[in-house]
Amino acid sequence: MNYKTIFVVSMLFLTGFFLFYSNQDVNCVEKTEEKIVIGESLAGLIESGSTVRILYGYYDCHEIEREDIIIHNHPGNPNPIIKIAKGLPGDTIHLGKSNNASGWNILINNEIIKNSYGQPYVLDETRHKMISLYEKDYKGIIPENAYLILGNVAGGSLDSSRFGLVDRRDVLGKAELLREVLS
Repeated sequence: MNYKTIFVVSMLFLTGFFLFYSNQDVNCVEKTEEKIVIGESLAGLIESGSTVRILYGYYDCHEIEREDIIIHNHPGNPNPIIKIAKGLPGDTIHLGKSNNASGWNILINNEIIKNSYGQPYVLDETRHKMISLYEKDYKGIIPENAYLILGNVAGGSLDSSRFGLVDRRDVLGKAELLREVLS
């Protein structure tokens, strides 16, 4: 075979490969839906009244990445909740006394995690107890298929600081900001 034939065959193979796998990404999104965000837990990132597109099933084909905005099926809530993935499987998780001594910081991989304003999350005693159970039970390592999800409020919201780590099966999809609320 000459080099031109090898080149053409290689290009055809690569084109087919990319077309196949790009279609796989499209197929993993079961449906998309536009929703208006209600609540202030992501203030600073996504304001109450903003419109997001939810990509249901997105994580059937993709890994959840740190800082992804996810939709979580929280038991007892009629509507899914929107949060930020802050801790991933295999990450170390520890709690350390806050510098202001009024609470506890969450450390992921030995770094104090912060919200989009650069403020460290500070847990009160009740929220500290919830996360410390996971720290103790899992020896400081977030287990496979478990995630730490938080709002953007440094003091906590309805998030992992109240209900603990979440299972991947309860992550319904990824959220993308479409339209911000106009002031």
